[in-house]
Amino acid sequence: MRVKMMAAAVTGLLAVSALAGCGGGDDKGSGGDDGKLVLGFSQVGAESGWRTANTKDIQAEAAAAGFELKFSDAGGKQEQQIAAIRGFITQKVDVIAFSPVVTSGWDAVLKEAKDADIPVILTDRAVDSQDTSLYKTFLGSDFVEEGKKAGNWLVKEYEGKNEPVNVVELQGTTGSAPAIDRQKGFAEAIKANPNIKIVKAQTGDFKRADGKTVMEQFLQSTPDIDVLYAHNDDMGLGAIEAIEAAGKKPGKDIKIITVDAVKDGMTALAAGKINYIVECSPLLGKQLMDLAKKVKAGEDVPQRVLTEETTFTPEQAKAALPDRKY
Repeated sequence: MRVKMMAAAVTGLLAVSALAGCGGGDDKGSGGDDGKLVLGFSQVGAESGWRTANTKDIQAEAAAAGFELKFSDAGGKQEQQIAAIRGFITQKVDVIAFSPVVTSGWDAVLKEAKDADIPVILTDRAVDSQDTSLYKTFLGSDFVEEGKKAGNWLVKEYEGKNEPVNVVELQGTTGSAPAIDRQKGFAEAIKANPNIKIVKAQTGDFKRADGKTVMEQFLQSTPDIDVLYAHNDDMGLGAIEAIEAAGKKPGKDIKIITVDAVKDGMTALAAGKINYIVECSPLLGKQLMDLAKKVKAGEDVPQRVLTEETTFTPEQAKAALPDRKY
């Protein structure tokens, strides 16, 4: 009988040991076992070359920093992103980072993360929450400034000319921070020349195929188009296909301004099919990992961290392309 009792006790101990080895009873979450910082990251999707480059950079920099990365792709749907964040909270990750699909509707899930004492970092896109204590910092570009850079180039391009300038605008995903801000900045800048008018504007959802489809509609409904302003390279590249199919020369018959400066866009710029690109760097990984370490350690970080970016003409694109990382 004593042998049976001892055997049962040993079996019980082994079961407890197995649970501990799987992290079953660890109050610190999945990051407590091996000391690695566990970062839960929810990506918008894979709608563009920029987004793909952004994902690859974050994955590479997380590995370089020795983090455990729990990655989720929202497929462009806010409900999927909220579900992913709630999943990270349940898993008790150390830090949550995400690039919001749209600006609104995040307060509830952000409060859940705060109540769970998990710091949150916004990357690339902002939220419109009035309670800024719900996240630690926002890392990304100044989208309004990007729009202004695009508009300022156009104003300078038509300086001293009095003829009307008809602009069509391919906007990003409706309700997203870059779409709202790039439209705003551009509109503010072109006020300097009253001859410049936006005659058509429609979302292309940051996608190349949608950019082509919407540009085809623009060309059919508005035969006199002087300039295309696209909120990202991919939509601009789709529009180039539509312009060429209509028998026009992109960059000459219709001037084109885009935002991002991914390799495909820069190649089109170097070839003269795009006239000007405002850079929006997707390489946020290293800065994100540095911020994650700091917020996990309880250090103060700036509430707004900007990325360094520039602009490109065709000549500058030719010089930059050989060393372009994305």
